[in-house]
Amino acid sequence: MRLKKIVEAADAVAVIHDRDVVASAGYGGNGTPDQLFVALEKRFLETGAPHGLTLVFSTGQGDMKDRGLNRLAHEGLVRRVVGGYFGLSPGIEKLIVDNRIEAYNLPEGVLTHMYRDIGAGKPGTLSRVGLGTYVDPRQDGGRMNAKTTEDIVRLMEIDGEEYLFYKSFPIQVALIRGTTADPDGNITAERESLALENLALAIAARNSGGIVLAQVERVAAEGSLDARKVKVPGVLVDCVVLAEPEHHMQTYGTQFNPAFSGELRVPQKMVKAVDLNERKIIARRALLELTPNCVINVGVGSVPDQVPLVAGEERIQDLITLTVDPGIIGGVPMSGLDFGAAVNYQSVIDHGSAFDFIDGGGLDAAFLGFGECDAEGNVNASRFGSRIPGCGGFIDISQNAKKLVFVGTFTSGGLELAIDDGRVRIVKEGKFPKFVERIGQTTFSAGYAQRWRQEVLYVTERCVFRLGAAGLTLTELAPGIELERDILERLPFKPAIEGPREMNPAIFRAASMGLRERMLDTRMEDRLSYDPESNTVYMNYAGLRIRDLGDIKTIVEAVDRLLEPLGKRVYSIVNYERFSCDDEVFDQYVDAVKYVEQKYYLGVKRYTSGAFLRHKLGTELAKRHITSEVLGSIGASRR
Repeated sequence: MRLKKIVEAADAVAVIHDRDVVASAGYGGNGTPDQLFVALEKRFLETGAPHGLTLVFSTGQGDMKDRGLNRLAHEGLVRRVVGGYFGLSPGIEKLIVDNRIEAYNLPEGVLTHMYRDIGAGKPGTLSRVGLGTYVDPRQDGGRMNAKTTEDIVRLMEIDGEEYLFYKSFPIQVALIRGTTADPDGNITAERESLALENLALAIAARNSGGIVLAQVERVAAEGSLDARKVKVPGVLVDCVVLAEPEHHMQTYGTQFNPAFSGELRVPQKMVKAVDLNERKIIARRALLELTPNCVINVGVGSVPDQVPLVAGEERIQDLITLTVDPGIIGGVPMSGLDFGAAVNYQSVIDHGSAFDFIDGGGLDAAFLGFGECDAEGNVNASRFGSRIPGCGGFIDISQNAKKLVFVGTFTSGGLELAIDDGRVRIVKEGKFPKFVERIGQTTFSAGYAQRWRQEVLYVTERCVFRLGAAGLTLTELAPGIELERDILERLPFKPAIEGPREMNPAIFRAASMGLRERMLDTRMEDRLSYDPESNTVYMNYAGLRIRDLGDIKTIVEAVDRLLEPLGKRVYSIVNYERFSCDDEVFDQYVDAVKYVEQKYYLGVKRYTSGAFLRHKLGTELAKRHITSEVLGSIGASRR
C-alpha cells in the first residue's frame, strides 16, 4: 500500500510555521486531536519552534489537567488565543490571567459559524449573538486582559437593527480528527462521538491557502472507503497521522463505547431516585416550566446536571427532547469527562448546524447555571476574579432560547439545608453570595432579553425570580422560608416583589411530583392569565392536544370563567406552539375560537412556529371572517 499522505506525527507538525494561525476541532475530549498536540508540544520543547502561534478553538479542549490544549500552554509557543471556552485548559487560562498572551473569548456558536464564513471567503460573521454582553465592543469586545488591544468585533446597524460583526482571518493550519483514513486522505468518523466542525475547518484552512492535518486511529486501503461515509474529502487533507490509542480516546473518560458512536442503543436502566436536596429542589421547580414535545438544552454544572436526572425520575424523557450544543439531538447526555457525548440519541449533526438551530430560536427552553446575578437580572457565567472559564455556548443559548431558566443555589460555598415535612430551613448559609450589587462580567444581558420579550426565570432552592420590567422580580417563596430573614436581608438590593406566592409543595416532598401527569393534563386554569395593567389575557396552549368535544368545552368554560366577570373586552395573546387538534373536532374548535373572539376580544395575536398549523388555522379562521393571521412564535418573530 502506497503511503501517500500518511506521515509520522513529527513530520506533520513540522510544517507549522512561526506566527501561524492554528485552529483545532474538539469538544472536551470528544474528537480532540491529542496526538497532534503531543507532537507539537514535543517539537517546541526540543527546538523552541514554532513560536508566536495564534490558537483558535470554538470551545474547551482539555481535561482540566494536562491533555488537550493544556499541552500547548507554553509561553513563547502561543502569542494569542481566540477561544470559546478556557475552563478545561487551566494552563492557557493562567497565561491569560498573567497577561502573558493576548486573549479573546467569543461565543462558541459564532466561532463555528466563522469557520464556515472564512471558508466561503467572507469578510466576517454577522450576528446578534453577544449584543449587550462583554463581547459587545461597547463593553470589552471579547478582550480578556490588558495585553489584548486589537478590536476584532464591530457594532453595525442594518435597517435600524443592531448586529455584531466578527472580523474573519485566514487559518494557516487546521487540526482535525476522524476514525479511518485512506492513503489519499479521505476521512471517515464512524467511531467518533460527535461530528464537530472538521469539514468547516478543513475548508477554511484550504481556502486560506493553509494546510490540514488529520489524526485517525486506523488506515484503510486506497479506494476502499464508502464515499457516503467520508466526512472530509482527501482533496482538503494534506497529512494524515495514525494516532496511538492513548492519544485517540473517544472521550477523556472512555477509550471507546459503541453507544457513544451510535452503533447500538443501551438498555434503559431503572432510574435511581435522586436525593432530596437543594439541587433536586431547583431541578424540580425548573422542570415545571416544560410542556410536552419541547426541545431543551441543559448547561454544565452540578445544578443543571440534575435536570435530566429528575426528568428521568419523573418519567418524562419521552415527552421532551434533550440536546447538547455540539450537535446531539435526543438521548441521554453524559457528564464528567464524557460530557458532550450521549447514548440512545436520535441524531448527531455538525457543530455549526447545531448553532444554526439554536441561534434561530429552535430551543423551546434552556436550563443554565449562573455564577452572579445583579438587580437588573444580568448574569455573569464567564469571569470570576482570577478564574476566566469563558462563555462557551452560554451566550448563544441564553440569548436565543424561547424560555430561559437560570438554575442555582442562592449562595454557594457550604450552603446546608434541612427539609422537614415539606418545609425548608437554612441550616448554614453559603459563604459566597450569588446575587450581588455588581457582577464581574455581563454574560447575559437582561436588557437584551427584555427588548425581545424573552421569558426568563431565576430558580433557587428558596425562591424564584422572574425578569420583569423593573428587573429581578421575586414571585415565589419556598415553604418555611421567611421573606425578610432568608431573602431580603441577604440581598444588596431590593428586588421588585409580586406576591410572592408559595412554590409548589410537591417540590419539597420525597414522593414523585407526578410531573408526567401534570404535563399530559395541564389544567386550563393554569394556562390562562390576565394582566389588568395591559388589559391582556395570555393563553398558553403550548403542547396542548384537543381530542374531543369535551376538551373544547373545557377550554370555553375556563375562558368564560376568567373573562366574563371582567365586563369588558380585552386584548389576547395566544401561544399555539406544538398545539394539535384531532381532525374529527377541528371545525368545532375553530367555531369555539370564533365565539371567544367575538365575545371578548379587542384584538388578538396568535403565534406558532409550525408552518402547517399556521396555514391550517389561518385558513379556517379566514373562512369565519375573524382575525386569521397566525404569526411565527414570539421568539422567532424577532428574527
